[in-house]
Amino acid sequence: MAEFAPKKILVTGGCGFIGSRYVRMLISRDQAFEVVNLDLLTYSGNPENVAEVADNPRYTFIEGDIRDHETVWKAMAECDAVVHFAAEAQVDKSITGPEVFATTNVLGTQILLDEARAAGVDRFHYVSTDEVYGTLGQKGKFTEASPLLPNSPYSASKAGGDLLCRSYVETFGMHVTTTRCSNNYGSYPRMDNLIPVLIGKALADESLPLYGDGKQVRDWLYVEDHCNAIDAVLRKGTPGDVYNVGGNEERKNVDVAKLILKHLEKPESLISFVEDRPGHDRRYAIDASKIKKDLGWQPAQKFEKALEETVEWYRDHPEWVASAKQRMETKVA
Repeated sequence: MAEFAPKKILVTGGCGFIGSRYVRMLISRDQAFEVVNLDLLTYSGNPENVAEVADNPRYTFIEGDIRDHETVWKAMAECDAVVHFAAEAQVDKSITGPEVFATTNVLGTQILLDEARAAGVDRFHYVSTDEVYGTLGQKGKFTEASPLLPNSPYSASKAGGDLLCRSYVETFGMHVTTTRCSNNYGSYPRMDNLIPVLIGKALADESLPLYGDGKQVRDWLYVEDHCNAIDAVLRKGTPGDVYNVGGNEERKNVDVAKLILKHLEKPESLISFVEDRPGHDRRYAIDASKIKKDLGWQPAQKFEKALEETVEWYRDHPEWVASAKQRMETKVA
């Protein structure tokens, strides 16, 4: 199969943590194609994340909701590819208010698929999560054949999107691909994610709160590596296929906190433990051998070095951090 060369890509959620990195990557490369960014600018979306490309003639921003057919149809005009990041993604928020997760992550995905099919879009890529698989024991890793066993309303809604994507391949013959990624970290983060929370608390000499005993295990993936994987799947992926994307960097949450404190020369006594959240998955681990074998992708960054760079980026951008925190607090409120 020849490598797909897009002319105009619609990116949904392109002001979020991962989506904005993907938008900046696309625009920075020496390419002739255009990028349309559709984002509702909720607590996850920050226009400052794409400020460096905002004036580029190949970039267009549309503030809008993926649950609105007319908005989606207009944003999709003349696009030949869709990369779908937009989602409600805060697990704790899904526990207290699951309805918006169902409407955004399931209905929104269905509307995007419908409009993409009507517009004759060549490629549709869905960005999912390893959380759709549920939890692991001490051994083993998730493969693309692992059953979907989500344990939170958030992960259940993402799994719903996964299954819709599969159905549009099987029923309508659309060229749809899916990636399921492990935990991302890097610059321009979403401020309620684990690593930015821990960095912010450590810099302020505040207590670093960890759920339960802090021994939940996550596989960490540098955001730029993730975006390169998505681009590889969009261009070379097989219709209907799912690709796991992981950094092969498993760490306990408490060990991540200790690494951050070590780099900042802060005492481990700052670590505290709080009541665990309901349905908290104990361990995630990704087997990414398929995307490495089929598409030649593999992560370039090692966790400890890239984590140090992330801590330094956070420390070097206090104005962005303050603005992002205020924006999230305002939007969530």
